[in-house]
Amino acid sequence: MRVEVVYENESLIFESEVSTTISTILNELDIPSSTVLAVYNDTIVPHSSTISENIKIELIVVSSGG
Repeated sequence: MRVEVVYENESLIFESEVSTTISTILNELDIPSSTVLAVYNDTIVPHSSTISENIKIELIVVSSGG
């Protein structure tokens, strides 16, 4: 399975032989999960979502401050 991850205007590729979660992909790509929202087909999806096919997800950086 091949997952294209769009993060900060860059396309990253994650490949796996088995199903995996968005959280695992973020971990493998060294992207802190607390800093991004995952979007698939214009819908925010939980990091616990399992991926088992070729897809493209977009990561939106969230920021907080005052």
